[in-house]
Amino acid sequence: MKLLITGGAGYIGSHTCVVLLEAGHDIAILDDLSNSSREAVRRVEELAGKAVAFHQVDLLDEQAVRNVMAIEQPDGVIHFAGRKAVGESVEQPLLYYRNNVTGTLNLLQAMQDYNVRTLVFSSSATVYGEPDTFPITEDAPLNPANPYGRTKLMIERICIDLVAADPSWRVSLLRYFNPVGAHLSGRIGEAPDGPPNNLLPFIAQVAVGRREELSVFGDDWPTPDGTGVRDYIHVMDLADGHAAALNFLADNTGLHIHSLGTGRGYSVLEVIAAFESASGRRIAYRIASRRAGDIPTSWADPGKARRELGWQATRNLDAMCADAWRWQLQNPQGYPKDTSG
Repeated sequence: MKLLITGGAGYIGSHTCVVLLEAGHDIAILDDLSNSSREAVRRVEELAGKAVAFHQVDLLDEQAVRNVMAIEQPDGVIHFAGRKAVGESVEQPLLYYRNNVTGTLNLLQAMQDYNVRTLVFSSSATVYGEPDTFPITEDAPLNPANPYGRTKLMIERICIDLVAADPSWRVSLLRYFNPVGAHLSGRIGEAPDGPPNNLLPFIAQVAVGRREELSVFGDDWPTPDGTGVRDYIHVMDLADGHAAALNFLADNTGLHIHSLGTGRGYSVLEVIAAFESASGRRIAYRIASRRAGDIPTSWADPGKARRELGWQATRNLDAMCADAWRWQLQNPQGYPKDTSG
């Protein structure tokens, strides 16, 4: 299958590209490199032993998106591209609505005009907000607590309306929880531009000496140890989930929603302890105030994905931390700065 991967140079996108290439798919990447690296694409090619077409394009550039669609003529699209920091979305909501929603509208319009009807969309567990019951199932109420989550929910609703208008579409909405870890080789991993917005890369940067200490945002949440609890999923399990969703869409039209998680929640302090064990280094941290838009607890019921996609997470927290540490140790500053464009 020929696939266009938006945001394919990013963290989850690059790992998924490796899995798709190894499964025999032909891919092209569209990425504006605003929070990713061209080096990640080169390393994807290295790991898979295959060349990848790359287009440095912003989804807000409607004509450029159409040009890529005309050149590549994909059979389907996996859509990762978008801004994803909860705190930043609270501070700059217009940036998030414009980038995430308008960019997706441009992509969907180009897909429709070029008769590309298969889409796997990178949604998020943030669409659930703060549920009343756990684990979280796909039919839980949707009430995102921040603008980032609301952009994901808006895009989901656009996709729902699109499929209702044209049932020939094949759309998978993957609501995933908290991706962590890295490829086993240590060649690709999470390399945020600037201070990390997510827990594990920040811990890894403290462990490698790049940052002095970790801020733990709140120790007074209604959880066993007072720190936030999340369902952390290995990025390679997540990449496998995208491949499984594509296989499912090959046999199923319409719109399909699946949560991808492990079904187990870990607190911030549990993750710190696991990373200390994996790295053999102490993680300095301090307790800070809660962040706007955060919720205390979130973990998935992955049963529907297991039943319908034949997928389940197989890697535990120890593997997540070990693989994240291997990546960070081999790449203490992330990817080298691009000088070749």
